[in-house]
Amino acid sequence: MVVLLIGGALDFPSGPHASCTKPKLNLGFVSTVAVLRNLSKILKKSAESYPVVTVTGPRQAGKTTLCRQLFGAHAYLSFEPLDSRDYACSDPRALLREYADGAVFDEVQHVPELLTYLQAEVDERPEPGRFVLTGSQHFGLSAAISQSLAGRTAVHELFPLTFDEVARFEERPSDLLTTLWSGAYPAVFDRGIPPERWFADYVATYVQRDVRQLLAVSDLQAFSTFLKLCAGHSGQELNLTKLGAAAGVTQQTAKAWLSVLETSYLVIRLPAWHANLKKRLVKTPKLHMLDTGLLCHLLGIRSPDELRHHPQRGAVFESWVVSEVHKARVHAGLSPDLFHLRQARGLEADLLVAKGARPAIVADAKSGATIASDWLPPLATLAGELSAAHKGAPEPQPRIIYGGNRKQVRDKSEVIPWHEIQQVPWVITE
Repeated sequence: MVVLLIGGALDFPSGPHASCTKPKLNLGFVSTVAVLRNLSKILKKSAESYPVVTVTGPRQAGKTTLCRQLFGAHAYLSFEPLDSRDYACSDPRALLREYADGAVFDEVQHVPELLTYLQAEVDERPEPGRFVLTGSQHFGLSAAISQSLAGRTAVHELFPLTFDEVARFEERPSDLLTTLWSGAYPAVFDRGIPPERWFADYVATYVQRDVRQLLAVSDLQAFSTFLKLCAGHSGQELNLTKLGAAAGVTQQTAKAWLSVLETSYLVIRLPAWHANLKKRLVKTPKLHMLDTGLLCHLLGIRSPDELRHHPQRGAVFESWVVSEVHKARVHAGLSPDLFHLRQARGLEADLLVAKGARPAIVADAKSGATIASDWLPPLATLAGELSAAHKGAPEPQPRIIYGGNRKQVRDKSEVIPWHEIQQVPWVITE
């Protein structure tokens, strides 16, 4: 059985290596909190059934730490060092014989050729839990997985921490603004690295390494500008023409660059909901950065106090809510099935959670700490119209996620404090 964890740095060998050196076991850094990641249960369950489990996700989301703690009895081999890559590329059968009893193979994106040989090995001995792989998402690697491991894999994604996971650290934010500004990457909390320094290093590494290897971008300054412009448009409807023009590139280039950001799990496009609605809707997707710490860094927000009066505080909070719901569903092993909705006459919802073909939850994000009476009626009206448009379907649950601390239920609408966002179900079972 193979468990494949993917997400992060992107680097492929250009051809066969002429020599190989047997690699030594590299223990690396292991966190004490990985066993508490919400995805753990799903991964273990998949590992009991599938010969291969594939987990994708961004760099530094904690994939290696998680799988090493879940499968701690395995030997460990990283393909980051060149001698390890040489060994896998020049004599893959010998490597698999040496680790026939099972191993954690880390950073497997460096040796995509190994997947073909691993396919034959797994087919011959398909017992569960034998191999654990981690690696990075990449267009070519995805194709290699589809070709070599088709029908043998369950696909999961590991994102940075959800808010309830952040709360499991001893050193954790205690207020909303610090939570938004700190983001959710494990190293910020587990290793005590100041968020501003960590995100500066993350962006520099991402642009200098990953982007160069993905698209061979020659003008890194233009791409850096484009990345910051995407941050400035987080929580807004996407206009690639304007984004490209502002960055000084064509719409086609902007489209390609945005695909890189999506492949790297830095942004998502939230589609507009339109199924079975009779009213004319604006069908433009919204753009969201998936981590608000990175978002704040790109916006030039250097402290939680700066965020307090920043004009994009509301957009940052909206992206945080979307990201939390996205992660909650993905870490439960589900498709996100998330949308936004805006009618031509003004009714809108920042977030719509679908169940099959029907809307199940409509939600708005309000960064204010005081509940305003005019928040609720538009959302309740929209929920009623959606129910009428889907005859026989239950009325979607209206929810307001806001920056205050009191939970209320008003006119069938739930008003949920920000710190309880992971205490309410975002997975609809009925």
